[in-house]
Amino acid sequence: MDEIRIENLNLYAYHGVYEEEQKNGQNFFVNLTLYTDTQKAGKSDDLSLSIDYGQVCLFIAKWMKEHTYKLLEAVAENLSEAILLQFPLAREIDFEICKPEAPIPLPFENVSVRIRRGWHPVYLSVGSNMGNRSGYLKLAYDELNQNSRIRNLKSSSVLETKPYGGVEQDDFMNAVFALDTMLTPAELLEELHRIEQMAHRERKIHWGPRTLDLDILLYDKLIYEDENLIIPHVDMENREFVLKPLCELAPNYRHPILQKTIKQLLDGLQTE
Repeated sequence: MDEIRIENLNLYAYHGVYEEEQKNGQNFFVNLTLYTDTQKAGKSDDLSLSIDYGQVCLFIAKWMKEHTYKLLEAVAENLSEAILLQFPLAREIDFEICKPEAPIPLPFENVSVRIRRGWHPVYLSVGSNMGNRSGYLKLAYDELNQNSRIRNLKSSSVLETKPYGGVEQDDFMNAVFALDTMLTPAELLEELHRIEQMAHRERKIHWGPRTLDLDILLYDKLIYEDENLIIPHVDMENREFVLKPLCELAPNYRHPILQKTIKQLLDGLQTE
């Protein structure tokens, strides 16, 4: 990924824990690296195909004047997100906010907070076998599409499938959604649970019937596990109702543990 860098952008703003900092203000310095593809702009000499770093600087200056936060961490988090939303060609950002005049009663040169944030490709499994099944799938799509921290949402074809897991129940409608998100895995899971609750999802029987089931299949090339979430999704390689619509969207996406493409996993399952 190519880089556009801005170093030591000097801004006067009003961030700080103490009242006098928010009243009188002080100097801040911003350093950032925007990760993007500059090749098209470089070959065409067309600014519209790149990120206008002058506009980025003006945007940061305006944002810093219009917002007040106590913590540098809050400035870094919120301003990084605002930049990513304002300049869609930026895939990731390394952001540092420096406070050389911080109220520290000792000699020092600078204090700063540095973070990296960005957009992550994600694939979700979506299913329903109760009530208005197509309506619940549409609800999930519409809710995700309205989230400002999600973009490029696409859906596979919808499949009618037999239930998985041995519990007697009605057939499912299944699909896979592809999207980019700034949400962390935990934040995304929380959002999926919120949408399931909108569909009155009840978790009474494991692998039982449900109005709406939303699962994170893949998140970047992340291998992740905690008490609430495992990525890649457990046993997805054995589920045709997952692999078939996923193959429609991302046949060459390589499973980060099994090191096989989605098409290879699907072909292997169908020949067993």
